Amino acid sequence: MEHALSPATLAELRRPRPYPAVSVLTPTHRREPENAQDPVRLRNVVADAKKQLESDPAVSRERRIDVVKQLEEALAEVDLTHAEDGLVIFAAPGEHQVWSLARPVPERVVLADTFLTRNLVSAQAAERPFWVLSVSADRVTLWNGGGDRVVPEHAGGFPLTRSMDNFDAERQERIGDLPSTFRDESTRHFLRDADTAIGKVLRADPRPLYVTGETAALSLLDEVGSVCRDAVHIRHGGLADATPETVWQAVHPVIAADSRRVADQVARELEAARGRKAYAAGLDEVWQSAREGRVGLLAVEENFRATVRDSGDHLVPADNDDLDAREDIVDEIVEQCLETGADVRFVPDGTLGDATGIAGVLRY
Repeated sequence: MEHALSPATLAELRRPRPYPAVSVLTPTHRREPENAQDPVRLRNVVADAKKQLESDPAVSRERRIDVVKQLEEALAEVDLTHAEDGLVIFAAPGEHQVWSLARPVPERVVLADTFLTRNLVSAQAAERPFWVLSVSADRVTLWNGGGDRVVPEHAGGFPLTRSMDNFDAERQERIGDLPSTFRDESTRHFLRDADTAIGKVLRADPRPLYVTGETAALSLLDEVGSVCRDAVHIRHGGLADATPETVWQAVHPVIAADSRRVADQVARELEAARGRKAYAAGLDEVWQSAREGRVGLLAVEENFRATVRDSGDHLVPADNDDLDAREDIVDEIVEQCLETGADVRFVPDGTLGDATGIAGVLRY
C-alpha cells in the first residue's frame, strides 16, 4: 500500500484517464474492537463500485471487465493488519493503486475521468512530511517521514555507500581517532556527493530536512556542502544503518518541538491578521475565501471534520445520509488552498478557539 504522495505522484494521479476512473474510499481503524468492521465494510464498498460499473451505460463490457479485475487485484493487496485511518483504492483500465491514509475519509465511490485526490492531499498535509538524512563515513541513508513514522527512501540514489579499506569505525572510536575519518579527502568527496543528492531530492519534493550524525560528520557536511547547512542538525550517530523505529525515536522529540513552535507561530499570525482585518474563521467564511484564492495561510485543527450542504451562497450543516451532503468539505478546502499557493498548517485541537476548527489569513 502507498503512503507518500510526492508532487510527481500527485500530478500522475490527476491526469485524465479513459472513463471510468474509479475512486473507492472507506474509513479504517488502527485498533480493536473498531477494526473488526473494516474487512466487511471494505468488501461492501468495492461491491458497490462493481454495481455502479455494471449499471453505467457509458461503460463498455470490455472496460467493465478490465476495471473490475483491477479492483479485485487492489482488494487483494490491502493489508488491514497495518490499517491507518482511511483507505483509498484507485482503479482504471490497466491500472490500480491502494493508498493508506493517516486521516479519516468518508465512505464513497466515484466514477469519473480522473481519480479523486483531495483526501490524499489533505492527509499528506496533515502528516507534515519531512526528510531525515542519516550520515556516517561510509553510508548516507535517506528516510521518508510523516505522521508517526519514517521509512527508508530510495529516491536520488539513496542510500549512498562506499567501501573503506581498513576502516574499523568501532576501533577508531575506542582509540579516539574517529574525527580523523572526517578529515580525509575521500570522505569529503563522499559527503559532498550526499549534499548534492539531497539537494536534488528537495527540489523535486520540498520538505523540512533533519540531518543526523556524529558531531564530526555534521561539521564536515556543513563545510563541504550547502544544502544541509539550512537543515536541522540532530547530533546522534549510528542511524545510517539503524531500523526505522530507532530513527523515529531519535528524531521525534525534535520534530514534536518544531510542531509546537509552528502552532505558536500560526496563532500569532492569525491574531495579527485579526488586527488588520485580513482574517477569516469558520467553514463558510473560509470556504468562500478559498474559492476566491484569497487564503494565504490556512490553519486547521487536526481532528476537525464537518458534513455540509452547499446552498449556492453558503455552506449549511447536513447529515451524513443527506443526498447532497459533502462529508469531506475540510479536505476540499485544504486542497483548494494548496492549489492556490496557500501555506496549510494543521494544529492541535483547541488551538483556534472561537474559530470552530478552521481559520485563515487572507491575502487581500
